[in-house]
Amino acid sequence: MLFMYPAYFHKESDGYWLEFPDLPGVYSQGDDFAETYKNAQEALELYLSSAVADVDDLVRGSDISTVKPIEDGLVNVVSVDFDPYKDANRSVKKTLSVPAWLNDKALAMGLNFSKVLQEALLERITR
Repeated sequence: MLFMYPAYFHKESDGYWLEFPDLPGVYSQGDDFAETYKNAQEALELYLSSAVADVDDLVRGSDISTVKPIEDGLVNVVSVDFDPYKDANRSVKKTLSVPAWLNDKALAMGLNFSKVLQEALLERITR
């Protein structure tokens, strides 16, 4: 399944940075247009594979004809093939060990271990 999202490519002296108007918080950058486009695809792949468990719940990209032009760059569609990722949100069981004091503190705070681990892994991966 092909997903297409309009993106604002902002030109700067040392390259481009981009944002997706339909996906607040999803940004990318690059030294030139080609690198920025490739990085944008990777950002989209990461967003799509981690956003929701059901592909039908994903935010769809706006029609490019409805997106307003920008002064400092251009608007272009970034597309990714979601098929390799559609089963990526399938949960897998992991066994891990943590120090007893950390376990006790987390339980006392009511933390969801799976959620905390997922958030930490996503942050580490996207650095």
